[in-house]
Amino acid sequence: MYLYGKNSVKERLKTHPESIHKIYVQENFRDPEINGIIGPLKIPVTKVSEQDLLRIKRADRLQGIVAEVDKFRYTPFDELLHLPEKERPSFILLDSLNDPHNLGTIMRTAACFSGFAIVIPEHGSCEVNETVIHVASGGENYVPVSLVTNLTATLIEAKKAGYWAAGTVIESGEDINKVSLPFPLCLVLGSEGTGIRYGLQKHLDLKITLPMRGAQLSFNVAMACAIFAYEITKQRGK
Repeated sequence: MYLYGKNSVKERLKTHPESIHKIYVQENFRDPEINGIIGPLKIPVTKVSEQDLLRIKRADRLQGIVAEVDKFRYTPFDELLHLPEKERPSFILLDSLNDPHNLGTIMRTAACFSGFAIVIPEHGSCEVNETVIHVASGGENYVPVSLVTNLTATLIEAKKAGYWAAGTVIESGEDINKVSLPFPLCLVLGSEGTGIRYGLQKHLDLKITLPMRGAQLSFNVAMACAIFAYEITKQRGK
């Protein structure tokens, strides 16, 4: 698969250079930091015209650099679930999320806060593709993502291992500003259209809501995730 854009390529160079097979740069590409990182790594670099770069990867905002890299590697859920207690992440379970831009933003958010892992189902959801990784802007290097067969079965497994389950709802949930969150925690986020499916809802220990005193609109799932992740991080540190 291909990474494109300065941030995406730079973060991969810093964290997992072994996953990069080849880098293509536009003839007039200038970035001292990226060039300085590439130098000692002995990664093949080919200079090409802007037109040829677009032939390699047809996308907006290439920023003059494209890297051919290993396919994205998911982290087995069991591996994350049985980490030592102090290393246990808070899980973000994404139910029926189909927009790659939202998934990429959630990955970037989770990476920025740290201490999170993302879980997505194999079917009925967006997988981690090139668009997701571009939007994540390097976040994929810092947050593990698990791809599971059944999200409900995964949530049940996490609860058996001692996790609590909190789901986000638009209304009738407990105010996120007033609730005391239990840990370790699974946060379940539903799709914008249908919310959390009933099969998952019935396994929730807690339903939480973002109070909105302004226009009667709703946050998209990526915005909501950022707010909930901030609150989880704040309470987890107490």
